[in-house]
Amino acid sequence: MTISIYEASVGLFVPYLHNLSVLLDKGVAYAETRKFDPTVLLGMRLAPNMYDLAQQIGEACRHATVAPALLAEREPVTLPVLEHDMAGLQARIATSVEFIQSLPRAKIDGAAERDVVFRLKNGSELPFTGRTLLLTFSLPQFFFHVTTAYDILRHAGVELVKKDYLGRK
Repeated sequence: MTISIYEASVGLFVPYLHNLSVLLDKGVAYAETRKFDPTVLLGMRLAPNMYDLAQQIGEACRHATVAPALLAEREPVTLPVLEHDMAGLQARIATSVEFIQSLPRAKIDGAAERDVVFRLKNGSELPFTGRTLLLTFSLPQFFFHVTTAYDILRHAGVELVKKDYLGRK
């Protein structure tokens, strides 16, 4: 069985971004039920030197948009400055999904052996082939941030189960 680069990228990023959106909705519902401002959740983190929930979501969106853009030889979507508000994060997720779904499948599928360069926030560059970018960097980064967002919400008391992370299949 063969899996395409498109299926391994867009085919994974889109459903897990949708799942991330549902996790945020559950966080809002939890906060409203307990009568506190849901934005409190966005500043929570698992350890003092880790990103907070808002930044975890921001990084998940960044990896989900930059990798497919590089594979498709397109400029990544410009996401707005990361704000600590639920509506803004939901919009970021929706924009990310819309963008990666708009990318040409054939270009992404043809990128396995193409050289690509991932630019870090500090400006330094990491060279990859399309396949190694996806499999050794972008997917692990994406799932790290989605998992950490899930863990922060669970740690805050939001009643989540593995099915919320994996999505309803």
